[in-house]
Order: sequence, then structure tokens, then C-alpha cells
Amino acid sequence: MKRYCKILLFLVLLFLSCTKKDHLEKNATSSEDSLPVYLSLANDINLNYTFKQKYNQKAFSIVINQKNDSLNRVNLFKIANRYYNMNDLKSYRVISELVLDRAIITKDSVSIAKAYTYLGDYYSSQTISDSAFRNYFKAQKIYLKINDEYNLSKTLLSKATLQYDEGDFFGSEISVFKALSILKGKKNVSDQLYECYNLLGIIHNEREEYGKSLEFQNKALNMLKDPAIPLDLQLKATSLNNIGFIYMGMQNYPKAILYFEEGLKQKNLFKEKTILYAMLLDNLAYSKFKFKKMDGLADEFYKSLKIRDSLGLKSAMISNQIHLSEYYALTKDTFKAIQLSKQALMLSRLSSKPNNTLQALKQLGIVDPKNASIYSKEYITMNDRMLRAERRMGEKFSRIEYETNEIKDQNSNLQEKNRALVYVFSICTLLGLFFYVYKTQQAKNRELLFKQQQQIANEDIYNLMISQQNDIEMTRIKEKKRVAQELHDGVLGRMFGVRISLDSLDKIDEVQASQKRKKYLTELKHIEEDIREISHDLNREKSELINNFIAILNKLFENQQNTYNSKLITSFDPHIKWELVSNIVKINLYRIIQEALQNCNKYADAETITVGFKSEIDYLILSISDDGNGFNAKRTKNGIGLHNIQYRAKECKGTVTIKSAKGEGTILFIKVPIDQKINLQKNDI
Repeated sequence: MKRYCKILLFLVLLFLSCTKKDHLEKNATSSEDSLPVYLSLANDINLNYTFKQKYNQKAFSIVINQKNDSLNRVNLFKIANRYYNMNDLKSYRVISELVLDRAIITKDSVSIAKAYTYLGDYYSSQTISDSAFRNYFKAQKIYLKINDEYNLSKTLLSKATLQYDEGDFFGSEISVFKALSILKGKKNVSDQLYECYNLLGIIHNEREEYGKSLEFQNKALNMLKDPAIPLDLQLKATSLNNIGFIYMGMQNYPKAILYFEEGLKQKNLFKEKTILYAMLLDNLAYSKFKFKKMDGLADEFYKSLKIRDSLGLKSAMISNQIHLSEYYALTKDTFKAIQLSKQALMLSRLSSKPNNTLQALKQLGIVDPKNASIYSKEYITMNDRMLRAERRMGEKFSRIEYETNEIKDQNSNLQEKNRALVYVFSICTLLGLFFYVYKTQQAKNRELLFKQQQQIANEDIYNLMISQQNDIEMTRIKEKKRVAQELHDGVLGRMFGVRISLDSLDKIDEVQASQKRKKYLTELKHIEEDIREISHDLNREKSELINNFIAILNKLFENQQNTYNSKLITSFDPHIKWELVSNIVKINLYRIIQEALQNCNKYADAETITVGFKSEIDYLILSISDDGNGFNAKRTKNGIGLHNIQYRAKECKGTVTIKSAKGEGTILFIKVPIDQKINLQKNDI
């Protein structure tokens, strides 16, 4: 009772004057009694950073000397939380690792899993994505083992958010649906359901599937009807902002404006979620700009920029500066437009998100046409690098979650079976059993080694394709420069000389003019031959570029025929203009063929495999068929291979059709939209 009176007295004194903050600390009867006070003060939003650090350190000095029990670990988690709220992430990591070590010693599964999620949050904040994913995955396995569904769904959501941030939208969507399957039918989980639907809405918006995105965002809004969700989280304002952003993507700016204005009207928004307030303000101003409502727009943009600058939000500031650059470009203030774009580019280079730099380079290419080629070149290089990084990160996530975990589980199960067999069989059969187990394990190791080598080979092929395309592009640029120099320095110079000489014939008599005219006509004939030779060189270059992708495919087909007994029949429609098919489409088609051939080799037991390319109006058709075992396409669940084929076809905005039945073989149709009429210079080769 005495302790509670002292706490109440301290709170009253704190309300009246900040000069009496040490009063309660001096009168505390023991360190144990002081701990709740220190923890409370360390989380007091009215105290400055130095005081909060001081009280949290005092709390830690008490907790570190306590016995390693459940209460001690709870207090350590509280201290870590306060460091996180103070943005002292280094101390947050140290405390999280400490509580993890203590939890492992006592085999406290709940605390171990919680510590892994804390470390996952730390590495996620530091954009060390593979370490963050690994810690979330460890926590997920423990929560699954102890059947803690509430924390399991929270961890899956954290993992899904991380996957979304790294561009692994497919993996993120899978994680969200896993969380939803756990939460289905549960009570008091409206907050988590909101997070699930909100993230699904964001993912579908990134894919430009606006109808699906709106459906999930409306479901998220519906979850906010639960009075248990705190209003100070401003989740309604968040959803209104997300819905407005969807309508921006749909170019329905009047509706976007309505949602952003409604979001800004939410009570206490500026005080409770200043970051969200600035975002809504910027989005509203940009929607008005796109809708040509120009009154007072500059002030709104600058107001949002000022708030974000005061909060140190670099990525958000870049967005503001680019929007202002667009505004001044439209109002013909080119100097300000270029200046703001350059500021955005400079700031983006200091951030850890390459997407910010891409946006700044794109805007600079628009407002500064003189240097557009420089910015475009850097944009293309950085965009390719970012796409490769996102793809590698998605593959790394898959390896962590599927290969590492499943292989360990398989090995663990196999060892348990081996031990059971040892106990069952008698001494007289021990040597034979050992020999059998050894051979089985050796075969599995060879299979795993083969899979790893196959994966490395696939990555090497992909990198080789990218390298070849880059080399071809560089060669083409050099060849164009050479031709331009030859035309300018050689042909044009000589033609200018002939023209001047022909003009001079008017000043001499007809006899001399006739002789010189023959000489100049001969010179023109030589110039014509030079131009024809340059034209032939260009045609040869174009033929080499077109045949490059076909050569890569033929190499794949050659390896297939040399490795497997199945007869392979291939065909290419001569009407396909490969030079107009984009690089992304070619790579995805290559990977689809590779995956399909692998499926045929593993499961079909086919005698003949047929691969054909056919051109239709505005479409490219890839067909892969075999006369093998087939399967029930309606009942059989798609494996990873078929999922990969469907995903890659979707990346090309294409469709997949599978026709199969048991004993009747399989036919796979890939239909990809292409434009065979556009200018060659506007496409990747």
C-alpha cells in the first residue's frame, strides 16, 4: 500500500512541475519497489530522451541481478520495448539477445519464440532481410510446435510484411493466407484480421488488381467496427489513405480526393499519427494536381514536406520533392522542377531504398531533357540491379523456409526411423541393416547434391542470359556509333565535296565541265557503294540479334536430347519478330520451357516431347506437349513447378492452359500478348 501511495504522489508532482521528477526515486524503499516506477518513467512520452534512457538503464541494473525466472524475462522484454520506442535499436538488440540466451537456458519456448520475433523486428528495421526472415521463421516453428495460434498468426504477418517490402509479393500473399486460416472463426482477433486484409489490399494494388484490392481494403475497414481496437492507432485513417491510393492508381482522382479528405478529418490524427497525416496531405495534394485543381497546391505540398523533414522521413521527403517537381514542371518553372528533382536524387542516394533513386532519375529525365540520356542509362542499370536483388531475395526466402527446414525435418525423421530399426532387429542382422541405411543415406545425399547443383546451374544460365543480352546491347550501341561516324566523317564529307564541285561547273566552259562531270559522277557511284556496304553491315547485326534467343533455346534443346531418351520435336514460326519481343518475356518463356521439360523428364515417362512457337495476331503461343502418363488436371493440386509456370506467365501478362488425363499425355499452352508492330528501337532485344 505504501508503494502505491508513493507512485500516486509522484504522478501528481509530475503533472504540476517537471522539476520534482526525482522525488519518488529518492523515497523508494528498495530497488525492487523502484522497478515499476523506472519502467513507467522510461515509457513516459512527456520526458525527453536523456531522462528516459537514464530510467531504463536503472531498471536494467535491477533486472540483470534478478533470478532467471519467467518474471525476470518479462521485465527484460519490457526494457527492450522501451529501447525500441526510444529508437535505440542497438540496445534493443542487445537486450533481446540476452533474454533469448536466458530463455534457452531454461528451455522456455514462449520466451524463445518471442525473443526471435524481437530480433526479427530489429533486423527488419535495419533492412537486413535474410536475418529478419530467419528469426521470424524460427519463431514461427516454435509457435506452431506449442500450438500458440495467436502469436503464430502475428509472426506470419510480420514475415508477410517483410516479404512485401522485399518485393516477394507471391510469398507475402501465401504468408497472409496462412495467418487468415489460423484466425478463421477465432474471437477477439479483429486487429490481426485488419492487418491481414489491409496487407492483401496493398499487395493487389501493387499488382494493379484494383477490384481485388478494394475488396480487401473494405474488409479491413469492416474490422474496425470492433470497439476493442484502440482509436488512437488511427487505423481508419490508414485504410482511407490506402483506398484513396487505389483510386489514384485507377486515375479516378475525384474519388481519391474524397477518401484523402475523409482521412484528414479523423480526430486527433496530427497528434497521434503525424506521419500518416503528412502522407494523407501529400496524397491529397497530388490527387488535386492530377485532377488539375491547382489552387494552393504548392502550400499543401510544402506543408507535408516540412512535417516529414522535421520527423527525418527521408523516403517520404523524396516523394514530396518529386511531386513538387511535377507541379513546377506543369507550371513552366523548369528551374525549380530540376532543382527539386536533383534534391530528391541526392537524398535518395543516402537512403537504403533503390526505388527512391529510380523515381528521382525518372523525374529528372522528364524535366531535364538535355541530360535525359544520362539519367535513363543510370535508371536502366539500377532497375535491372534491383530486379535481380528482389529475385535473389525471394529465392533466399524460399530456401530458408522450404529447403533448409524440410531437409532437416526429413533427415531428423530418417534418423528416428533408423534408431527404431536398430532396436527392433536382432544383433545378427545389425551389419546388414547398417549397410542398407548407409546406402540409403548415401543415395539421398546424392539426390540433394544433384538438386543443389541443378539450382546453381539454373542460376548460372539465367545470369549468362542477362550477361549475353548486355553484351549484345553494348555491341549494338558501339556499332551504331561507328556507322554514324562513317556516315558523318566519310560519306557526308565526300558528298559535300562533290556538291561544291558540281556548283563550280557553271563558271567554266562546256568542254571542261563535261570531263569533270564524269569524274564527279564516278565519285558519286563510289559513295553509293559505301552506303550499300554500311546497310549490309546493319542487316547482319540485326540478324545476329534476332537469332541470339533462338540459339539459347537450341542449346537447351540440345542438352535435353543428349541427356534423356525422349524424342524432342521443336518448331519456330518464321513470322515471329523476335527483335520486338521484350527481354523479360524471353527470359520467362525460357524458364517455362525449362520447367516443363524437367516435369516431362521426372514424371511423364514420354517417348515424344513437342515444343512449338506460333504467332497469332498480337499474341505469341508457346505449346509444350508429350505422350506420357498424364494426370487428372481437375483433381491434382498444382505443385511448385506448375505454380512457377503460372507465375512466370502472369509476369508476361499471359495465360496458361493445361489439358491432361491419365494415360493420354499432357498439353501445355502459354499465350502471351506481344506487339509486333512497334518501333524496334523502343524494345529490348
